[in-house]
Amino acid sequence: MAVMTEKNELKQSEKRETEKLVHKLIRAIDEHPEKVNNYYDLGSLLTRLNDYEQAEELFMKALGIFEAKKDQSAINLLNYGLGNLYYEVGKPNAAIKLYNKIDDDKLKADSYLMLAQSYMKKGQHKQAVAYGLTAHELRAQDPEINQVIGDSLLALGEFAEAKKYYDAILKRHPGRADTQFNRGLVAMVLGEPYTDYLTQAKQLNPTYYQKSEQRLADIEKTLQKTQSKKNK
Repeated sequence: MAVMTEKNELKQSEKRETEKLVHKLIRAIDEHPEKVNNYYDLGSLLTRLNDYEQAEELFMKALGIFEAKKDQSAINLLNYGLGNLYYEVGKPNAAIKLYNKIDDDKLKADSYLMLAQSYMKKGQHKQAVAYGLTAHELRAQDPEINQVIGDSLLALGEFAEAKKYYDAILKRHPGRADTQFNRGLVAMVLGEPYTDYLTQAKQLNPTYYQKSEQRLADIEKTLQKTQSKKNK
């Protein structure tokens, strides 16, 4: 009971802090309606809180304000925030339209990454690789960019290529369960030692591992079938 009470108190504390932050950002918008970051920060926070309707309303309202001012830098940032909202709610086509509008050098790598992730969500892995590689040219060490390229290549059956991107991540970020797991799948297909990767993934995130076990079973079945065909 004591553990449950502590957890509930922690949740209540987090909720109060979040509410404080929301009110602080609303006040910041009232006091400085000319600052785009206040709208973007509040819209992004509402998105994270799954308050999608209010987040969309805020982004649309802000876009109207800054489009009237012809402030392209602000429009780019708000399009990016609204694109992230649409990506989050499973509307990748709407997200893609917004990401494609962005022509700000500061946001280019991020928007290419989100384009790659959006195409991946649609199951269009070749497009995901293309946008992922474009983002990679701008930010080669970014683990999220390397992950989306690796995952798209894995989905396309390009295992040796996927391995390079997973290895690049694991050099600097060994604590990623998704990378460890997918690197294990690649190792399994390529006939390399793979149990260490899967063990790491399980230790780092047991829930993720459990959800992904079916993929592991499917690959094992495919490999067994391939092997039995070879032996005939």
